[in-house]
Amino acid sequence: MDADFLIIGGGIAGVSAAARLSELGRVVLLEAEDHLAHHTSGRSAALFEPNYGLAPVVALSLASEDHLRHADGGVLSPRGIMILAGAGEDAAFQADCAVLGVEEMTVAEARAMVPILDPAKLRGAAFGDHAWDIDTDRLIQNFARTARERGGRIVTRARVTALHRIDGGWRAETGGGDYSARILVNASGAWADEVAGMAGIAPLGFTPLRRSMARIPAPGGHDPSGWPLIMGAGETWYAKPDAGALIVSPAEEDPSYPHDAWADDMVLAEGIARYEAMVTEPVTRLLASWAGLRTFAPDLVLVIGPDPAEPSFFWLAGQGGYGFQTSAGASRLAADLIGGRTPEIDAAIVTALSPKRFS
Repeated sequence: MDADFLIIGGGIAGVSAAARLSELGRVVLLEAEDHLAHHTSGRSAALFEPNYGLAPVVALSLASEDHLRHADGGVLSPRGIMILAGAGEDAAFQADCAVLGVEEMTVAEARAMVPILDPAKLRGAAFGDHAWDIDTDRLIQNFARTARERGGRIVTRARVTALHRIDGGWRAETGGGDYSARILVNASGAWADEVAGMAGIAPLGFTPLRRSMARIPAPGGHDPSGWPLIMGAGETWYAKPDAGALIVSPAEEDPSYPHDAWADDMVLAEGIARYEAMVTEPVTRLLASWAGLRTFAPDLVLVIGPDPAEPSFFWLAGQGGYGFQTSAGASRLAADLIGGRTPEIDAAIVTALSPKRFS
C-alpha cells in the first residue's frame, strides 16, 4: 500500500483531514486541479459565525473555534455582522436576530458603523460582534504544512478516473499513476456522489448549490475595511469588506451540478439591486465576479463517518457554506472515528453527522 489513508479532494475538508490523519499513519491526498482549494474553498466568503446553521453544524463550528483562534497563531480577525430590514421584512428580520443572536440598534447607530446605509429605506438593523474573518489561505497552508511535516503527500493535477476495491484497501487511478491505501476518504465536495459511484458505493443525494459574488469598488470613496458583514433580512443578499473593496452576493442557492462554476449575470444583477435598495451609493462597475458551489446533503448537515455498507470508505462531505468554520472540528471528528478514539464532540452530534442516517 502507498498509504494508510487516501484522501480525494484538496479543499478545506481534504486538507484538514490530511493534517489530522497524518497523526495516525501515512497520508496521500489527491487533488484534480493545479493547486489546493481551487473550487468552493477558494471562493468562500470566509466568515466564522458560530451560530450559523443547524444544530450539528453549530456544534462543529464551536468545536473548531479554539483551533481557528489559537493554532499556529490563529486565523481569525474581528469583523462583526449586521442584519438589515427594509419595508415588509420585519418577520424575516426578527427570525434572523433570534437565530444569530444579534441585538437591535437604531438607524443612526447602524449608519455610524456603515455610513452608506439609506435612512429612508432602513426599517430595522441589528448587530453582533461574534463574527470574525477567516484567513482562509493561511488556514489551508497551515493544515497542508502540518500534513507534509508528518510525511503526508499532497499530489495536485491528480484527477481520479477510477476506483477499485483491492485486498486490504483501495486503488485509485489517475492520469499520473495509481495510488493505494487501506482507507479511502471522500472529501471531494460537489463531486462526492460521483466519487462514491466510482467506488461502487451508493450515493447519498448531495446537491451543489451555486452562489454568485461580485467585487465592487469602495462605495462613495469610503474605507469599508472596518465595516461588518452586512446581510439583508432572510439572507437575500450580503456585502462584505474585502481588501479595500466590497464583495456583494445575492446569496442565491440555485441547484447546480459538479463543475467549475461561474456567476449568473442576471442573478447577480438582482442581488446587487437588493443591496443598492438599502444604500445611498449605486454600483457603477464590477471589479470581478465569480461563483462557487455550496454542496449540501438532503438534510443540510455535514456527512462524517464510514459508509454503512463499506467501512473502509469514509465520507467527509456536505460542508455546504460551513466548510472553513467547521474544518477543525470536522477533521478532528474524522480522525477520532477512523482512529478508533472516543470523539471529543457529543455522541448525539456524532450520530446526527453519520451517513448511517440515510440507511
